[in-house]
Amino acid sequence: MPRRPTRRHGSLIARPLTFAPFSRSLAHLHSTHMPKHQMLGSKVPGPPSNNKGGAVVKKILKEKIEQSESSEEEEFGGDVQADFAFFDPKPDDFHGVKILLHSYLDNTEWDLSGFVDLILEQTTVGTVVKIEDDEDNGLFSVVSALNLGRYKDHKCIAELKEFLLKHCLEKSIKGDLRVLLGEQAHNVGLLVSRRVVNLPPQLLPPLYDALCDEISWATEDEPTEELRNSFRFNSYVLVSKIYKHKNADKKNRLSSDSEEAVIYVNPEDEIFHKLSLWSFNFPFHAEQVTAHEVSSNCAYLE
Repeated sequence: MPRRPTRRHGSLIARPLTFAPFSRSLAHLHSTHMPKHQMLGSKVPGPPSNNKGGAVVKKILKEKIEQSESSEEEEFGGDVQADFAFFDPKPDDFHGVKILLHSYLDNTEWDLSGFVDLILEQTTVGTVVKIEDDEDNGLFSVVSALNLGRYKDHKCIAELKEFLLKHCLEKSIKGDLRVLLGEQAHNVGLLVSRRVVNLPPQLLPPLYDALCDEISWATEDEPTEELRNSFRFNSYVLVSKIYKHKNADKKNRLSSDSEEAVIYVNPEDEIFHKLSLWSFNFPFHAEQVTAHEVSSNCAYLE
């Protein structure tokens, strides 16, 4: 867990400016889509805990999750109480993180295990979400930011760069992408964010707040200047999944006004997309649906 130096007590250094509009937009999105009785209060960092495996609880958010109408609701009474906790990544999370990232680069064979290892080894910046005191140690979300220059010699990062360049078919963007992944990579953070589909949206603002804080702290708290500089990102690359209507690129209107041309799997990805300087889409073959084509979106934020 990134330590909070005493000199910052009462006055945290500013979060990276690149995240400022996103954080505000996400907070607004969160507040406008939630009943008042479910809105979060202030966030208080959790104290160190002696949980098994040596994990440290970063924050504990007690949420009452209301299930939608279903057979489960009838069977279990409709309400489920779950205490979600934010943890530093650790080796025991390997299989849970790998499951969340299994289709990160579609159905391509690549060094996913090495990629997961990078995320778990970077404990100062990165968070996994679990249910507190869960015997199954189930993992619900992972978020991190990896410096593409720092890890350029790792097989998984080389393969990821090759994958993005191969799937970028827009000539006006491919040159910029090549520069971003090459000579500018030491200033670029790969924003990795994956979670289960039913993770409570109440967790999103504090989850991204934690990432912003950790990046800021790492620029001062890492033991060497090289490591501190590796978290001074000038820009970010994000790979996300979207559902795109098959007729979205046609000029004719969709069959229904309520039918959306693009559906974002994660609502915050729409905000990232709007904030990005450029982006490109490519087909996603790991899963298919009838009315929509599944695509991945690579966005560049500065």
